[in-house]
Amino acid sequence: MVFIFVFIILSLAIGLIIYMYKLAHSDQVLYQEISFANFPDSFGEIKLFFISDIHKRLISEDIVTEVKGKVDLVIIGGDLLEKRVPIERVEQNIKLLTEIGPTYFVWGNNDYEINPRLLDAVLLKYGVKILDNTAVSFESEEGARFVLLGIDDISRKRARLDLALQDAGPEGFKVLVSHDPKIQKQIKREDQIALVLSGHTHGGQIRIFGIGPYEIGKLRRTEETAILVSNGYGTTSLPLRLGASPETHVITLKKEWKNSKNPN
Repeated sequence: MVFIFVFIILSLAIGLIIYMYKLAHSDQVLYQEISFANFPDSFGEIKLFFISDIHKRLISEDIVTEVKGKVDLVIIGGDLLEKRVPIERVEQNIKLLTEIGPTYFVWGNNDYEINPRLLDAVLLKYGVKILDNTAVSFESEEGARFVLLGIDDISRKRARLDLALQDAGPEGFKVLVSHDPKIQKQIKREDQIALVLSGHTHGGQIRIFGIGPYEIGKLRRTEETAILVSNGYGTTSLPLRLGASPETHVITLKKEWKNSKNPN
């Protein structure tokens, strides 16, 4: 009787681990529309593909096929890799992402676990723009500006939001990319940052009865800004997930018209 009980428990445990492994290696693209009252009319819509926390994973070509031709910009929210990830795998991932569209990158904490010059060289090879406490702006035919800002890693005390804001200038619709969502504590209303894109937390990665070390990834609005924290694409430490599915995002930025319903 005891043997049967132990066998059942072991079978359930093995089944759970297999499920967690498969979940951790699944692919998901979330399509999200976010409306803003101050979004410039002349841009119509801007579509972003956002992916963060790739770590050890190889990006599925199915994801690339699904979003290719549907977005204007690709944004990598840090942690392209971690220690012992072959640079050849990183290069393959970057090659896939740059096939989707113009690509921008911010540093995450794990990206510094190898020689940063190696990663720099691969990003440069494929024309990826590093937003390293800097900003890049795009102008519509009517002269409106869309500004993408990016900061370096907070945990290594390399983040300089002030420099990124200085580079951005005072005018324009601003989207900030920060690997670590803790940057929200530094944002002031006068910074006029409409949206923050972050990862880092993995949504807790393994959540027991809905409880994990971090909140599940989601979009929320504060008095200062809106912030999207992604569950991320890969895993760290154990290649397992539970209750926090991996995700990538196609984000549509658009004008919030008066009396229209905002789904977010």
